[in-house]
Amino acid sequence: MSLPHTAPDAPDFVHRFVNLADARLGAEALEASDDFFADKARMLNPRPAVFVPGKYDEHGKWMDGWESRRRRGPGHDWCIVKLARPGSIQGLDLDTSHFTGNFPPAASVEACLIEEDVPELQQAFWRPLLPAVNLGGNRHHYFPLDGSVKASHLRVNLFPDGGLARLRVYGMPEFDAHAARAGGFDLVAALHGGTVVAANNEHFGRAANLLLPGRGVDMGDGWETRRRREPGNDWCILRLAHAGVIEEIDVDTCHFKGNYPDRCSIQAAHVEGGTPDSLVTQSMFWPELLPEQKLRMDAQHLFKSEIRPHQPVSHVRFNLFPDGGVSRLRLYGRIA
Repeated sequence: MSLPHTAPDAPDFVHRFVNLADARLGAEALEASDDFFADKARMLNPRPAVFVPGKYDEHGKWMDGWESRRRRGPGHDWCIVKLARPGSIQGLDLDTSHFTGNFPPAASVEACLIEEDVPELQQAFWRPLLPAVNLGGNRHHYFPLDGSVKASHLRVNLFPDGGLARLRVYGMPEFDAHAARAGGFDLVAALHGGTVVAANNEHFGRAANLLLPGRGVDMGDGWETRRRREPGNDWCILRLAHAGVIEEIDVDTCHFKGNYPDRCSIQAAHVEGGTPDSLVTQSMFWPELLPEQKLRMDAQHLFKSEIRPHQPVSHVRFNLFPDGGVSRLRLYGRIA
């Protein structure tokens, strides 16, 4: 159940929290001291970094990440990143995948919290988030944090230069609790703090895509399982941003035509404690929130009267029968 862009030994925070540096959520690389070899924006691509043998551009070997030129003077290179939403930072992944002779020997990360974009970000108050740490080539570097630092922007420092394939910033985004209580609020959206706890299969697309904003851009921008050749059904377990009462459900099979699920259902419960493995077992016995519903290709399915009465829930199990792909899942409601 590990996600494709993570290492097998990825820590718990990778699965529990939202990547606030995901370009699909709105994160941006604003400024950099130098990105001669590889555009700073590539560092925020949510997909795993790739290496393309023989691919060159006018600056040299094409690399999938941010890469500065070889520094020949004092100082170090840096990049300022605007997070998709301000939030408390729980962990970092500094990923040097495919950077072997050109990775930075060390890096550090600073944070600041500002209400609006300002032209003088360099003059903002930056506080240490991650002190200088040694880096290796072609690997993930995971750093757990305690969530005490809230940030809207980060400054990544490379000592003295080099390339970083991906920056992932895992945290709990802040959101307007007053708006959430008013209803019509997507309780499972990634931008509000919804996350994937586990999924039985993510062969063609990650379950986390279900929680992204907007409709899917293509068939690869959704959760899609392999063709099931045995009894049973596919499923994923989602943790809501906050426990709440679900009033309307939107299951969107946008772009899925010959491979959409025949039916879907949702189970739900209010859960305290446990681990991803224990939740997989528990979820089999959660009560039904949405009984099995027939699905159509490439369509939005809105369910309201079909939702069974329930107390506030914190987790849902989204079932596909028997398999297939769904682009987005919205769980509209109000927090408890």
